[in-house]
Amino acid sequence: MPDKKVLLHICCAPCACYPVRDLRKKKYDVTGFWYNPNIHPFEEYRLRKLTLMDYEKKENVPIIYEDFFDYEYWLKYTYEGWSNHNKTRRCTLCYEDRLNKTAQKAKEEGFDFFTSTLLYSKYQNHDVMISLGKIAEKKYGIPLLYIDFREGWKEGIKISRELGLYRQRHCGCIFSLQER
Repeated sequence: MPDKKVLLHICCAPCACYPVRDLRKKKYDVTGFWYNPNIHPFEEYRLRKLTLMDYEKKENVPIIYEDFFDYEYWLKYTYEGWSNHNKTRRCTLCYEDRLNKTAQKAKEEGFDFFTSTLLYSKYQNHDVMISLGKIAEKKYGIPLLYIDFREGWKEGIKISRELGLYRQRHCGCIFSLQER
């Protein structure tokens, strides 16, 4: 029986495959958390959510869905990074929003820890996410469970393919779509 409850922010189902299995292997009770207002366009948002719902059933992972698709909000939120053509700042704002929301939800729902599948991606700024996770930890009074999930990168891809999950080609935001 798992000992500690962890809320895992999930950016997409393929990125959840390895972290969920790794956390379960380490005896954590895992619940996923879908909160991704950065994903653009809406059809991509919808496809990723439907894929996560499919994954939820296939792998028996409970998911909390915090639907929030308001692209006007997201563009205003990330405008500073966009207007200065500052990718690092723009991505930092994105990480900050999703990590804070996850920590807040974990605290509200009585979890022992929070973490994110963003820590699985080789393409995200790992050091910035750890720093922002520690800030959210202090702000909401719930520990960040830091695990470097990148070691399971290839295994996660294999699992997602075996499960037949939709695999997107960009991080999610309109800027990453353009940069792709």
